Amino acid sequence: MESEKRDGVGSLVDQISNALRRDLEAGTFQPGDRLPSESELTRLHSVSRAVVREAIAALRSDGLVEARKGAGVFALDLAAKLKPARPFDDLATARISQVIELLELRTACEIEAAALAAARRSPAQLETIMDAHDRVVACLRNGQATRDPDFEFHMSIAEATQNRRFPEFLTLIRQGIIPRGELQGTEPGARPKDYNQHLQEEHSQILDAIIEGDSEAARERMRAHLRGSLERYKALLRAGRPPV
Repeated sequence: MESEKRDGVGSLVDQISNALRRDLEAGTFQPGDRLPSESELTRLHSVSRAVVREAIAALRSDGLVEARKGAGVFALDLAAKLKPARPFDDLATARISQVIELLELRTACEIEAAALAAARRSPAQLETIMDAHDRVVACLRNGQATRDPDFEFHMSIAEATQNRRFPEFLTLIRQGIIPRGELQGTEPGARPKDYNQHLQEEHSQILDAIIEGDSEAARERMRAHLRGSLERYKALLRAGRPPV
């Protein structure tokens, strides 16, 4: 029963986004219609606001809805949905095995991105990387979620490669780039319990190498950072955490 409960938590985001997607496809919401508010969806589905926000983010990523500041979330033209499947559309980040697959791919990409960033970053880009690192540290200090600033740190390094394909790749896989706490039975949107223990030190070591312009050190420290995450997820898989 406990396993089933955790499995249900892990799939709540997909359940909400799929339900809204079906409504959009069925014409329940016409182009320009306003979707129920965040509080309404929270009450209707008996979930947290974090779950609703991730579900809406998935629809926005698919081009099905748009958020208008101060007004709400609105349905877009159905034709925007009728497009070929994109790479990573089937990414299920609540499954440990797929997170491992993604980390292996990220390792191949981001190790070299760190090396290129160390060699090519402009002063402004270096400042952006440092600012992103500072935001991660501030979130850790204040007990706040680090998921978004963590992504910004990796994205700022990708942008500093001076090769736009690196940030394009991270944008493509953003849905699963930062580990999810559901894999350890915590709330949707939370971080794995042991993830932040290593985050500040590993990021700091990568940043130091980029500041020094040391491509080889940046490469090795990014390798250690991502391999550390990979090993932690493999340990979860070996421990028998049931995939969700």
